[in-house]
Amino acid sequence: MSDQQTITIEVDGRKLEAAPGQMLIEVTDAAGITLPRFCYHKKLSVAANCRMCLVEVENAPKPLPACATPVADGMKAWTCSPLARQAQKGTMEFLLINHPLDCPICDQGGECELQDVAMGFGGGLSRFVEGKRVVKSDDIGPLIATDMTRCIHCTRCVRFGDEIAGVREMGATGRGEHMKIGVYVEHAVASELSGNIIDLCPVGALTSKPFRYQARAWELTTRDSIAAHDGVGSNIHVHVRNHQVMRVVPKDNEAVNETWLSDRDRFSYQALYSGDRLEKPLLRKNGELVAAEWQEALLEAASILKDADKERLGALVSPSATLEEMHLLRRLLAGLGSHNVDFRLGQGDFRSADPAVPWLGQKLAEVENNQAVLLIGSWLRKDQPLLNHRVRKSALAGGRVMAINPVDYDFNFSLSGKLVCAPSGMAAELAGVAGALGADTCGLSVDVSDQHRGIAETLKSADRGLVLLGSVAQSHPDFCLLRQLAANIADAATVNLGFAGEGANSTGAAMLANAADTGLSVGDMLEQGLDACLLMNVEPEYDSTDPRAMNKLLSKAKVVALSTHLSPWLEEHADVVLPIAAFLETAGSFINLQGDIQSFNGTARPVGEARPAWKVLRVLGNLADVDGFDYESAADVRDELMKIIADTRLDNSLPQADAPAPRLADSDLQRIGGTPLYHTDMLVRRAQALQHTPDAWKACLWVNPALAQALGLEDGDSVTIRQGEGELTLLLGMDERVPGNCVWMPTGVPGSELLGEGFGAVSLEKA
Repeated sequence: MSDQQTITIEVDGRKLEAAPGQMLIEVTDAAGITLPRFCYHKKLSVAANCRMCLVEVENAPKPLPACATPVADGMKAWTCSPLARQAQKGTMEFLLINHPLDCPICDQGGECELQDVAMGFGGGLSRFVEGKRVVKSDDIGPLIATDMTRCIHCTRCVRFGDEIAGVREMGATGRGEHMKIGVYVEHAVASELSGNIIDLCPVGALTSKPFRYQARAWELTTRDSIAAHDGVGSNIHVHVRNHQVMRVVPKDNEAVNETWLSDRDRFSYQALYSGDRLEKPLLRKNGELVAAEWQEALLEAASILKDADKERLGALVSPSATLEEMHLLRRLLAGLGSHNVDFRLGQGDFRSADPAVPWLGQKLAEVENNQAVLLIGSWLRKDQPLLNHRVRKSALAGGRVMAINPVDYDFNFSLSGKLVCAPSGMAAELAGVAGALGADTCGLSVDVSDQHRGIAETLKSADRGLVLLGSVAQSHPDFCLLRQLAANIADAATVNLGFAGEGANSTGAAMLANAADTGLSVGDMLEQGLDACLLMNVEPEYDSTDPRAMNKLLSKAKVVALSTHLSPWLEEHADVVLPIAAFLETAGSFINLQGDIQSFNGTARPVGEARPAWKVLRVLGNLADVDGFDYESAADVRDELMKIIADTRLDNSLPQADAPAPRLADSDLQRIGGTPLYHTDMLVRRAQALQHTPDAWKACLWVNPALAQALGLEDGDSVTIRQGEGELTLLLGMDERVPGNCVWMPTGVPGSELLGEGFGAVSLEKA
């Protein structure tokens, strides 16, 4: 800050510089002067209701709360004067009047802000002899345990819901001693960021339900890692006891996840110890998978890979695999003469070339400064919760967010404009916006409406903007056409083009693919077939946009699977299954959507005989007689691959080519796919707490009430959906957000493997 931007104040005799308008507590925190507090949080609005940060200020008639006192030039304040200390200790005494003091049985014990502050400011003996209040604790869902008698009414959880999560689910009722914090109507807290109130709560009123009574804070060892379920790359602390992961909490990184963490990243660790976790290698003998020794299983796997026709040998890898695992997998197949490796399992169209290295198009911190954002095929709130938080901040700051989607998805901010249409109409709606901008419509005839012009004008008038393609667009059968239209719109409006990606490492995977020789894509493999396929943490029945086609491909091939869990498909079809460590059990690196390379070490011991995947691939390389597989550590692999991608740059520009024609035709009834929030990968599907939240799939399909009435169906009916040769019977639900000629039946959920692509013509009838 320049001299014109600063003022000078004095705190405890120290001269400090501050910005006009800063609160006193911000200045003292920056200077390392500790003030007690309960309600104040740097990311939330000022409430000043706990009064714990009272300080003495010159010429003030009484102590003032530092969190709500703006600094002024020449101000003098004392944080530990007799007057300030008396006020702080008096406040502490009042806060403890109704507190149950049940620290020995409280999960917050040992890491409780109330405990810490009471040690410094509390009395050794209570003068309060009247009866203490008791507050009934409500069940607010599977993630958060409540004990509201401990609540001190700091309102952090209330302000978080309103200001950060965008869903004010918690609030205060009653007054004075009768005030209670809770949900207004008894229901589960449904925000995808709800677990953050566990971290915010300064006492033991809100704690982690899956972690409840599992361990004490002083028994835990903290290790750092990176979250592995979306492209943000949230930084996390992993708490470990006896080599087992006990819980996951956020680690501050302002440039990435700020101080927050999505529930998906917080609670997915439960899957590490699920019942179908692989603990031993498995070999298929006489038609059944049986346990085998590592040496036998590795020799069989190497034999399958070596004996396969190199033109018909391929590999499918999870977009959440580490860079090291992807690099060694590519090296292994290249050594065997094949370059058929792909990670784009969630992509529905490969008819034109991808950008060199698709990425977000902006830094995460820049997203919140956009004046206009157009979301295409994206329920960003449920796809990338923390990226959505950045977009929401832009909307709250006056930016305009618009969407073109096949469902009228709920967002936690107001959309300035939206177009909701059947999947087959998405290209036409994008072409309408392109036409309004005077851009190429990719050969589509357009009828430009006022809505198209409104979106176009908003983008065109923005100094900073973003056109963002989401996971629904990526899985669309006309993705290549949608992508080209989106690029044309972004170019004409002079805003950035971005991709939300899939998994934790799709940007890193694209970098490695860009530096490697080109082989068959997932789409090519589905068309041409394979004789042998290596799967890396892939569940074919759930991770593919077209599970029936994927099943047809792999059922005819020899399959070697490196996997953390044994899925039903692997149990029925795989020839060799090798147990590997999950991301919290191995060292590796991810590259997030803004291009940050983030490396991490294993935090816990792999289960059973599972081994880090990079070690398994190293041994397979040696057994397959591939040169150069003599790595001693994951760091050796990382050093090698970093040299390979050193000159690779993030690049969303599309190669010059004619846009493909629309493939998805209009039909009487269309399916809408997309993968639900808690079914995106192998670990999340097995996190039991997440599967009991309101965002978990409820084993039903959704239609508009008008369509149900036309078909003679009622809410709760058992119905059969047919797509091609597949059919599935489920319960029917009503949802006015679904277009009138569509059925919302997601992919990645149990039963979806019986159907075809996530988008296409279907029929529906009462079962």
